Amino acid sequence: MMSRLIGRREFTGLAFATAFAAPAMAQTAKPAPKSDPQNTLYLDTAYGRVVIALRPDLAPAHVERLKTLTREGYYNNAPFHRVIDGFMAQTGDGQYGNGTGGSKYPNLKAEFSNTPFVRGTVGMARASSPDSANSQFFICYADSSFLNGQYTVVGQVVSGMEFIDKLKKGPKEANGAVPNPDRIVKMQVAADVK
Repeated sequence: MMSRLIGRREFTGLAFATAFAAPAMAQTAKPAPKSDPQNTLYLDTAYGRVVIALRPDLAPAHVERLKTLTREGYYNNAPFHRVIDGFMAQTGDGQYGNGTGGSKYPNLKAEFSNTPFVRGTVGMARASSPDSANSQFFICYADSSFLNGQYTVVGQVVSGMEFIDKLKKGPKEANGAVPNPDRIVKMQVAADVK
């Protein structure tokens, strides 16, 4: 059985190859619910603000975790430690910053859905266990149908994807690990911004 590790462990060679060999499928994500400041994140990068509409209708426990950690300042200065051109940008390790850390909270039970992974989809990173997501998340650069039903969709970028496109990319031979990575300057729940 092939293991697709995006979370706290390195990609296996096969999973990494699959990421680039998967056929591009023309899929579109279901529209996010109307703007709700309680379920909107502002992720500020050095390039500009990324606005993420969270999907509590798909993954209530994961969305709550993201909001809790955001409100605790956990994501401020977290690096985009793994960025693979044409696939995804991963962040959310506010503990070690290298993709091996997680929050003080226990791992979450998977909340998989039928919502496809397309450009701008925000998903929770995990290790080989489906119930191992904790704090790390990724943003897809392109359709990634091979992730469908195997990772938890937590949101969709609704503006600022061009700033995610500008993030420093890691080399393929290092599985996208980024030396001197870009960082989240600040992350906030929109309802908390005064």
